Amino acid sequence: MNDTDHYFAKNYDESRITFRSHLDKIQKKWPEATLTTKAIGKEENNTIDMIYSEALTSNDQVLFFTTGEHGIEGYAGAAVIQLFVENYLDQIDASKTGICLIHAINPWGMRHFRRVTENNVDLNRNYFYDENSIRRDVNKNYAKESDLFLPDGKITDLKEEKHKLYAQLMKGLAKEGYAGLKKAKGMGQFEFERGVYYGGSTAEESAVFLKSIQEKLLGTYPSVIHMDWHTALGPTNEITMVISENDGRSVDELNSASQLRNVETYTPEKVKGDSTNPFYKLKEEAYPETYLLSALFEFGTFGTDKQAELREFMTIILENHLYHEGAESVDDIQWILGEFEAMFYPNDLEWKKSVLNEARNGMEGVLKKEGILK
Repeated sequence: MNDTDHYFAKNYDESRITFRSHLDKIQKKWPEATLTTKAIGKEENNTIDMIYSEALTSNDQVLFFTTGEHGIEGYAGAAVIQLFVENYLDQIDASKTGICLIHAINPWGMRHFRRVTENNVDLNRNYFYDENSIRRDVNKNYAKESDLFLPDGKITDLKEEKHKLYAQLMKGLAKEGYAGLKKAKGMGQFEFERGVYYGGSTAEESAVFLKSIQEKLLGTYPSVIHMDWHTALGPTNEITMVISENDGRSVDELNSASQLRNVETYTPEKVKGDSTNPFYKLKEEAYPETYLLSALFEFGTFGTDKQAELREFMTIILENHLYHEGAESVDDIQWILGEFEAMFYPNDLEWKKSVLNEARNGMEGVLKKEGILK
Protein backbone atom coordinates (compact mmCIF):
# COMPACT_ATOMS: atom_id res chain seq x y z
CA MET A 1 0.00 0.00 0.00
CA ASN A 2 1.37 3.44 -0.91
CA ASP A 3 1.21 6.42 1.47
CA THR A 4 -1.89 7.82 -0.22
CA ASP A 5 -3.94 4.61 -0.07
CA HIS A 6 -3.23 4.50 3.67
CA TYR A 7 -5.95 7.15 4.06
CA PHE A 8 -8.67 5.57 1.91
CA ALA A 9 -10.66 2.61 3.21
CA LYS A 10 -11.95 -0.27 1.08
CA ASN A 11 -15.24 -0.55 2.94
CA TYR A 12 -17.37 0.95 5.69
CA ASP A 13 -16.23 -1.40 8.48
CA GLU A 14 -12.56 -0.69 7.76
CA SER A 15 -13.23 3.04 7.73
CA ARG A 16 -15.10 2.91 11.03
CA ILE A 17 -12.33 0.92 12.73
CA THR A 18 -9.79 3.53 11.61
CA PHE A 19 -11.99 6.39 12.83
CA ARG A 20 -12.49 4.82 16.24
CA SER A 21 -8.73 4.33 16.57
CA HIS A 22 -8.26 8.11 16.45
CA LEU A 23 -9.64 8.39 19.98
CA ASP A 24 -6.32 7.42 21.62
CA LYS A 25 -4.41 10.19 19.87
CA ILE A 26 -7.14 12.77 20.49
CA GLN A 27 -7.25 11.87 24.21
CA LYS A 28 -3.59 12.86 24.49
CA LYS A 29 -4.71 16.46 23.90
CA TRP A 30 -8.27 16.21 25.23
CA PRO A 31 -8.13 13.59 28.03
CA GLU A 32 -11.92 13.66 28.50
CA ALA A 33 -12.66 12.97 24.82
CA THR A 34 -15.27 10.27 24.31
CA LEU A 35 -16.37 8.02 21.45
CA THR A 36 -20.15 7.86 20.99
CA THR A 37 -21.84 5.38 18.68
CA LYS A 38 -25.42 5.79 17.51
CA ALA A 39 -27.13 2.83 15.82
CA ILE A 40 -29.00 3.98 12.70
CA GLY A 41 -31.63 2.23 10.60
CA LYS A 42 -33.14 -1.24 10.33
CA GLU A 43 -29.98 -3.01 9.19
CA GLU A 44 -27.71 -4.23 11.99
CA ASN A 45 -24.29 -2.77 12.76
CA ASN A 46 -24.64 0.60 11.03
CA THR A 47 -23.60 3.41 13.33
CA ILE A 48 -22.84 7.10 13.36
CA ASP A 49 -19.60 7.46 15.33
CA MET A 50 -18.58 10.70 17.05
CA ILE A 51 -15.45 11.73 18.92
CA TYR A 52 -16.14 14.75 21.12
CA SER A 53 -14.53 16.82 23.83
CA GLU A 54 -15.07 20.26 25.25
CA ALA A 55 -12.06 22.54 25.65
CA LEU A 56 -9.82 21.98 28.65
CA THR A 57 -10.18 25.44 30.22
CA SER A 58 -12.55 27.74 28.34
CA ASN A 59 -15.05 26.80 25.63
CA ASP A 60 -14.16 29.66 23.28
CA GLN A 61 -14.66 27.74 20.02
CA VAL A 62 -15.24 24.30 18.55
CA LEU A 63 -14.00 22.52 15.46
CA PHE A 64 -16.80 20.46 13.90
CA PHE A 65 -16.17 17.99 11.04
CA THR A 66 -18.95 15.89 9.48
CA THR A 67 -18.58 13.15 6.87
CA GLY A 68 -20.69 10.65 4.97
CA GLU A 69 -23.91 12.63 4.69
CA HIS A 70 -24.04 11.21 1.19
CA GLY A 71 -22.92 7.68 2.14
CA ILE A 72 -20.31 6.82 -0.48
CA GLU A 73 -18.82 10.32 -0.17
CA GLY A 74 -17.83 9.45 3.40
CA TYR A 75 -14.69 7.63 2.30
CA ALA A 76 -13.01 10.86 1.22
CA GLY A 77 -14.34 12.57 4.34
CA ALA A 78 -12.88 9.86 6.57
CA ALA A 79 -9.54 10.28 4.79
CA VAL A 80 -9.65 14.01 5.60
CA ILE A 81 -10.33 13.30 9.28
CA GLN A 82 -7.40 10.88 9.38
CA LEU A 83 -5.17 13.47 7.69
CA PHE A 84 -6.28 16.05 10.24
CA VAL A 85 -5.69 13.79 13.26
CA GLU A 86 -2.26 12.69 12.06
CA ASN A 87 -0.99 16.11 10.99
CA TYR A 88 -2.86 19.01 12.60
CA LEU A 89 -3.70 18.26 16.23
CA ASP A 90 -0.50 19.89 17.48
CA GLN A 91 -1.61 23.18 15.90
CA ILE A 92 -4.75 23.41 18.04
CA ASP A 93 -4.97 25.06 21.46
CA ALA A 94 -7.00 22.48 23.39
CA SER A 95 -7.32 24.83 26.37
CA LYS A 96 -9.86 26.96 24.50
CA THR A 97 -10.96 24.76 21.57
CA GLY A 98 -13.41 21.88 21.65
CA ILE A 99 -13.47 19.14 19.03
CA CYS A 100 -16.33 17.22 17.40
CA LEU A 101 -15.62 14.74 14.60
CA ILE A 102 -18.43 12.67 13.06
CA HIS A 103 -17.95 9.59 10.89
CA ALA A 104 -20.71 8.40 8.54
CA ILE A 105 -23.85 10.45 9.11
CA ASN A 106 -25.40 8.04 6.58
CA PRO A 107 -23.80 4.70 7.53
CA TRP A 108 -26.14 2.55 5.41
CA GLY A 109 -25.26 4.55 2.29
CA MET A 110 -21.56 4.37 3.08
CA ARG A 111 -21.70 0.61 3.69
CA HIS A 112 -23.53 -0.02 0.41
CA PHE A 113 -21.67 2.59 -1.68
CA ARG A 114 -24.84 4.62 -2.27
CA ARG A 115 -25.50 8.32 -1.71
CA VAL A 116 -28.94 7.88 -0.15
CA THR A 117 -30.24 6.26 3.03
CA GLU A 118 -31.97 2.88 3.14
CA ASN A 119 -35.23 4.83 2.64
CA ASN A 120 -33.91 6.30 -0.64
CA VAL A 121 -33.63 9.70 1.06
CA ASP A 122 -31.02 12.25 0.03
CA LEU A 123 -30.06 13.33 3.55
CA ASN A 124 -28.96 16.76 2.37
CA ARG A 125 -32.58 17.43 1.38
CA ASN A 126 -34.02 16.13 4.68
CA TYR A 127 -33.19 18.86 7.21
CA PHE A 128 -35.90 21.37 8.03
CA TYR A 129 -36.15 23.96 10.77
CA ASP A 130 -39.91 23.48 10.67
CA GLU A 131 -40.75 19.80 10.08
CA ASN A 132 -44.27 20.71 8.90
CA SER A 133 -42.87 22.57 5.90
CA ILE A 134 -41.53 19.46 4.15
CA ARG A 135 -44.64 18.30 2.31
CA ARG A 136 -45.65 21.80 1.24
CA ASP A 137 -42.52 22.26 -0.85
CA VAL A 138 -43.28 20.91 -4.33
CA ASN A 139 -40.57 20.81 -6.99
CA LYS A 140 -42.58 21.84 -10.07
CA ASN A 141 -39.66 21.43 -12.45
CA TYR A 142 -39.06 17.89 -11.20
CA ALA A 143 -42.75 16.98 -11.42
CA LYS A 144 -42.87 18.12 -15.05
CA GLU A 145 -39.94 15.85 -15.91
CA SER A 146 -40.71 13.00 -13.50
CA ASP A 147 -40.50 10.41 -16.31
CA LEU A 148 -36.85 11.32 -16.64
CA PHE A 149 -36.04 10.87 -12.96
CA LEU A 150 -38.08 7.79 -12.02
CA PRO A 151 -37.06 4.12 -12.59
CA ASP A 152 -39.26 2.22 -15.04
CA GLY A 153 -38.64 -1.52 -15.40
CA LYS A 154 -35.52 -3.70 -15.44
CA ILE A 155 -32.62 -2.48 -17.55
CA THR A 156 -32.41 -4.96 -20.40
CA ASP A 157 -30.06 -3.11 -22.75
CA LEU A 158 -27.84 -0.42 -21.22
CA LYS A 159 -26.87 1.10 -24.56
CA GLU A 160 -30.52 1.52 -25.45
CA GLU A 161 -31.31 2.82 -21.95
CA LYS A 162 -28.57 5.44 -22.21
CA HIS A 163 -29.84 6.57 -25.60
CA LYS A 164 -33.36 6.83 -24.22
CA LEU A 165 -32.18 8.74 -21.16
CA TYR A 166 -30.06 11.08 -23.24
CA ALA A 167 -33.04 11.79 -25.53
CA GLN A 168 -35.19 12.53 -22.48
CA LEU A 169 -32.53 14.87 -21.14
CA MET A 170 -32.37 16.69 -24.46
CA LYS A 171 -36.15 16.94 -24.52
CA GLY A 172 -36.16 18.27 -20.98
CA LEU A 173 -33.50 20.80 -21.86
CA ALA A 174 -35.50 21.97 -24.86
CA LYS A 175 -38.69 22.27 -22.82
CA GLU A 176 -37.47 23.51 -19.44
CA GLY A 177 -34.08 24.89 -20.39
CA TYR A 178 -30.74 24.21 -18.75
CA ALA A 179 -31.64 26.30 -15.70
CA GLY A 180 -34.91 24.41 -15.30
CA LEU A 181 -33.23 21.01 -15.19
CA LYS A 182 -30.58 22.28 -12.78
CA LYS A 183 -33.34 23.63 -10.55
CA ALA A 184 -35.17 20.29 -10.67
CA LYS A 185 -32.01 18.59 -9.47
CA GLY A 186 -30.79 21.15 -6.95
CA MET A 187 -34.03 21.80 -5.12
CA GLY A 188 -34.74 18.19 -4.21
CA GLN A 189 -38.23 16.66 -4.29
CA PHE A 190 -40.72 15.29 -1.76
CA GLU A 191 -43.31 13.46 -3.88
CA PHE A 192 -41.64 10.50 -5.58
CA GLU A 193 -40.23 7.99 -3.08
CA ARG A 194 -38.30 5.98 -5.68
CA GLY A 195 -37.03 8.99 -7.57
CA VAL A 196 -33.62 10.58 -7.37
CA TYR A 197 -33.07 13.58 -5.04
CA TYR A 198 -35.92 12.45 -2.75
CA GLY A 199 -35.98 14.45 0.49
CA GLY A 200 -38.32 12.18 2.43
CA SER A 201 -41.70 12.69 4.09
CA THR A 202 -40.32 12.90 7.62
CA ALA A 203 -36.96 13.47 9.28
CA GLU A 204 -34.49 10.59 9.01
CA GLU A 205 -32.82 9.31 12.20
CA SER A 206 -29.51 10.68 10.96
CA ALA A 207 -30.97 14.16 10.45
CA VAL A 208 -32.49 14.17 13.94
CA PHE A 209 -29.13 13.14 15.40
CA LEU A 210 -27.15 15.76 13.51
CA LYS A 211 -29.57 18.55 14.43
CA SER A 212 -29.22 17.61 18.10
CA ILE A 213 -25.44 17.95 17.83
CA GLN A 214 -25.75 21.28 16.02
CA GLU A 215 -27.90 22.63 18.85
CA LYS A 216 -25.55 21.29 21.51
CA LEU A 217 -22.55 23.02 19.92
CA LEU A 218 -24.37 26.32 19.39
CA GLY A 219 -25.43 26.27 23.03
CA THR A 220 -21.95 25.47 24.34
CA TYR A 221 -19.55 27.61 22.29
CA PRO A 222 -19.58 31.26 21.17
CA SER A 223 -17.86 30.21 17.91
CA VAL A 224 -18.66 27.09 15.83
CA ILE A 225 -16.58 26.21 12.76
CA HIS A 226 -18.20 23.46 10.72
CA MET A 227 -16.63 21.75 7.69
CA ASP A 228 -18.85 19.13 6.01
CA TRP A 229 -16.86 16.95 3.57
CA HIS A 230 -18.32 15.81 0.22
CA THR A 231 -17.26 14.68 -3.26
CA ALA A 232 -18.20 15.19 -6.93
CA LEU A 233 -19.10 18.89 -7.25
CA GLY A 234 -16.69 21.39 -8.77
CA PRO A 235 -13.57 21.37 -10.93
CA THR A 236 -11.87 17.99 -11.27
CA ASN A 237 -9.24 17.33 -8.57
CA GLU A 238 -9.93 20.65 -6.84
CA ILE A 239 -11.76 21.61 -3.67
CA THR A 240 -14.83 23.87 -3.72
CA MET A 241 -16.34 25.58 -0.69
CA VAL A 242 -20.14 25.71 -0.95
CA ILE A 243 -21.97 27.89 1.55
CA SER A 244 -25.48 29.20 2.11
CA GLU A 245 -26.24 32.85 1.48
CA ASN A 246 -27.41 32.82 5.10
CA ASP A 247 -23.74 33.17 6.00
CA GLY A 248 -24.01 36.77 4.83
CA ARG A 249 -20.59 37.10 3.23
CA SER A 250 -20.01 37.57 -0.49
CA VAL A 251 -18.01 35.15 -2.66
CA ASP A 252 -15.15 37.67 -2.80
CA GLU A 253 -15.09 37.97 0.99
CA LEU A 254 -15.12 34.20 1.40
CA ASN A 255 -12.40 33.76 -1.24
CA SER A 256 -10.25 36.23 0.63
CA ALA A 257 -10.98 34.73 4.03
CA SER A 258 -10.38 31.10 3.03
CA GLN A 259 -7.66 31.57 0.40
CA LEU A 260 -9.53 29.04 -1.76
CA ARG A 261 -9.86 29.35 -5.54
CA ASN A 262 -13.36 27.91 -5.72
CA VAL A 263 -16.16 29.31 -3.55
CA GLU A 264 -19.88 29.11 -4.34
CA THR A 265 -22.89 30.44 -2.48
CA TYR A 266 -26.44 29.19 -2.90
CA THR A 267 -29.90 30.50 -2.13
CA PRO A 268 -31.76 28.47 0.52
CA GLU A 269 -34.97 28.61 -1.55
CA LYS A 270 -33.22 26.76 -4.39
CA VAL A 271 -31.83 23.98 -2.20
CA LYS A 272 -34.59 22.67 0.05
CA GLY A 273 -33.67 20.71 3.15
CA ASP A 274 -29.88 21.00 3.21
CA SER A 275 -28.12 20.58 6.56
CA THR A 276 -26.56 24.03 6.89
CA ASN A 277 -29.62 26.25 6.43
CA PRO A 278 -31.45 25.07 9.58
CA PHE A 279 -28.09 25.33 11.38
CA TYR A 280 -27.93 29.03 10.51
CA LYS A 281 -31.65 29.45 11.24
CA LEU A 282 -31.27 27.91 14.70
CA LYS A 283 -28.28 30.12 15.40
CA GLU A 284 -30.23 33.27 14.46
CA GLU A 285 -33.37 32.29 16.36
CA ALA A 286 -31.89 30.83 19.54
CA TYR A 287 -28.20 31.80 19.68
CA PRO A 288 -27.91 35.18 17.93
CA GLU A 289 -24.61 36.07 19.63
CA THR A 290 -22.89 32.90 18.45
CA TYR A 291 -20.55 33.02 15.45
CA LEU A 292 -21.14 30.23 12.93
CA LEU A 293 -19.32 29.14 9.81
CA SER A 294 -20.97 26.08 8.26
CA ALA A 295 -19.99 25.03 4.73
CA LEU A 296 -19.71 22.02 2.45
CA PHE A 297 -16.29 21.21 1.00
CA GLU A 298 -16.48 19.25 -2.25
CA PHE A 299 -13.71 17.34 -4.00
CA GLY A 300 -14.49 17.55 -7.73
CA THR A 301 -14.55 14.54 -10.05
CA PHE A 302 -16.33 14.91 -13.41
CA GLY A 303 -15.80 18.66 -13.81
CA THR A 304 -18.06 21.67 -14.30
CA ASP A 305 -18.94 21.97 -17.99
CA LYS A 306 -22.35 21.01 -19.37
CA GLN A 307 -21.09 17.67 -20.63
CA ALA A 308 -19.93 16.82 -17.11
CA GLU A 309 -23.29 17.86 -15.67
CA LEU A 310 -25.15 15.68 -18.16
CA ARG A 311 -22.87 12.78 -17.26
CA GLU A 312 -23.67 13.43 -13.59
CA PHE A 313 -27.42 13.40 -14.31
CA MET A 314 -27.12 10.17 -16.28
CA THR A 315 -25.01 8.48 -13.60
CA ILE A 316 -27.31 9.28 -10.68
CA ILE A 317 -30.45 8.34 -12.61
CA LEU A 318 -29.00 5.06 -13.92
CA GLU A 319 -27.70 4.01 -10.49
CA ASN A 320 -31.10 4.68 -8.93
CA HIS A 321 -32.80 2.77 -11.74
CA LEU A 322 -30.43 -0.16 -11.27
CA TYR A 323 -30.98 -0.26 -7.50
CA HIS A 324 -34.78 -0.32 -7.75
CA GLU A 325 -35.33 -2.39 -10.88
CA GLY A 326 -32.09 -4.27 -11.56
CA ALA A 327 -30.43 -5.13 -14.88
CA GLU A 328 -30.17 -8.33 -16.90
CA SER A 329 -26.52 -8.07 -17.85
CA VAL A 330 -23.66 -8.36 -15.35
CA ASP A 331 -21.59 -6.13 -17.63
CA ASP A 332 -24.29 -3.45 -17.52
CA ILE A 333 -24.45 -3.64 -13.72
CA GLN A 334 -20.69 -3.31 -13.44
CA TRP A 335 -20.59 -0.37 -15.87
CA ILE A 336 -23.25 1.59 -13.96
CA LEU A 337 -21.66 0.93 -10.57
CA GLY A 338 -18.23 1.76 -11.97
CA GLU A 339 -19.49 5.07 -13.32
CA PHE A 340 -21.14 5.83 -9.98
CA GLU A 341 -17.93 5.16 -8.06
CA ALA A 342 -15.98 7.26 -10.58
CA MET A 343 -18.26 10.15 -9.69
CA PHE A 344 -18.14 9.84 -5.90
CA TYR A 345 -15.17 7.66 -4.89
CA PRO A 346 -12.82 7.11 -7.83
CA ASN A 347 -10.23 4.38 -7.53
CA ASP A 348 -7.70 6.78 -8.99
CA LEU A 349 -4.39 7.57 -7.34
CA GLU A 350 -4.19 11.12 -8.73
CA TRP A 351 -7.65 11.96 -7.45
CA LYS A 352 -6.84 10.55 -4.01
CA LYS A 353 -3.63 12.60 -3.90
CA SER A 354 -5.62 15.68 -4.88
CA VAL A 355 -8.09 15.03 -2.06
CA LEU A 356 -5.30 15.06 0.49
CA ASN A 357 -3.53 18.08 -1.02
CA GLU A 358 -6.73 20.07 -1.47
CA ALA A 359 -7.91 19.10 2.03
CA ARG A 360 -4.72 20.59 3.41
CA ASN A 361 -5.44 23.79 1.49
CA GLY A 362 -9.03 23.83 2.74
CA MET A 363 -8.22 23.14 6.37
CA GLU A 364 -5.29 25.52 6.52
CA GLY A 365 -7.10 28.27 4.64
CA VAL A 366 -10.29 28.12 6.69
CA LEU A 367 -9.06 27.00 10.11
CA LYS A 368 -6.16 29.43 10.34
CA LYS A 369 -8.42 32.34 9.38
CA GLU A 370 -11.00 31.21 11.96
CA GLY A 371 -8.39 30.89 14.72
CA ILE A 372 -8.60 27.10 15.09
CA LEU A 373 -5.09 26.37 13.78
CA LYS A 374 -2.08 28.32 14.99
